[in-house]
Amino acid sequence: MIFVYSFLFSGIVCAIGQVLMDKVKLKPGEVTSLFVVIGAFLDIFGIYDYFVSTFGAGAMVVITSFGHSLIHGALAVAKTEGILGVLTGMFSLTASGITATILFSFIFALIFRPKH
Repeated sequence: MIFVYSFLFSGIVCAIGQVLMDKVKLKPGEVTSLFVVIGAFLDIFGIYDYFVSTFGAGAMVVITSFGHSLIHGALAVAKTEGILGVLTGMFSLTASGITATILFSFIFALIFRPKH
């Protein structure tokens, strides 16, 4: 049943994004930024953790999980190291994803000819 919940959650998030682009005329970058901010906002109040426990990987795949990871790491380190820990903690959970993105982008840019 968790597979169905994961599929439904991701599908609903994608449908909301599509409606925002079609009806509100937001650009893809604006929708992406909005979803990251929404994910961060929901994590501040502990709501996104409920989504992760209920919808599993479906809640961790969509772009809202990036905002969740940023704030989740920042708040976890801030509890132990104080306000300065917010800056370092923000990138502790997302460092591997950001590093992989940069590395794979570089490799694909070498293999394929990017258009300007």
